[in-house]
Amino acid sequence: MKFTKKELNALEKIIASRRDVRGNSFTSKKISQKKLNRILNAALHAPSVGYSQPWRFVIVDDKQKHKVYKHFKNSFDKSKLKFRDRPVYNSLKLEGIKESNINIAVYYKKPKKNVLGQTYMKRTGEYSVVCAILNMWLTARAMNIGMGWVSILKPKKVNKILDINKKEYKFIGYLCFGYVKEFYDEPEFKTIKWNKTNKIKDCIL
Repeated sequence: MKFTKKELNALEKIIASRRDVRGNSFTSKKISQKKLNRILNAALHAPSVGYSQPWRFVIVDDKQKHKVYKHFKNSFDKSKLKFRDRPVYNSLKLEGIKESNINIAVYYKKPKKNVLGQTYMKRTGEYSVVCAILNMWLTARAMNIGMGWVSILKPKKVNKILDINKKEYKFIGYLCFGYVKEFYDEPEFKTIKWNKTNKIKDCIL
């Protein structure tokens, strides 16, 4: 299969328009099961080391969502101490757990036998799961659905809330999906000058 320049341009536009969406942008509009399945199916097409396909997903229910938010709030309050030199941190909205329509916890299924490609780089299975998450993110964006990745969480706490066996699965990411009021023209952290934007020359060693 070959793709056209128009399709390449569309892909580049989707990649450049991806945003980490927070609770102040989500609307109450529901995501249909058909569209959720499309997002999950995109994850299944991610590359995986040794074709291991180690990704697993938990669709979080409302009761669990409330507990995850409570844990996030406690973790966020504690994290403020680490950014005392940057007061703007205290005012940032860094999640959309309650406001988003669907929360999905993403896990890495630990192998029970040797996996091709993991002999010396054990974490490539986890990297495969991250590739699956990016597929979900870009597919959601192409459908004008926002996604936010919540990272101020303790894996052990999330596992307990979701009743996940840490011996079999490793927590990788907590994702919030929903329709949005708007997608920002620029990443939020760029607009508040949290960090400078790298150019290609900045990233080549």
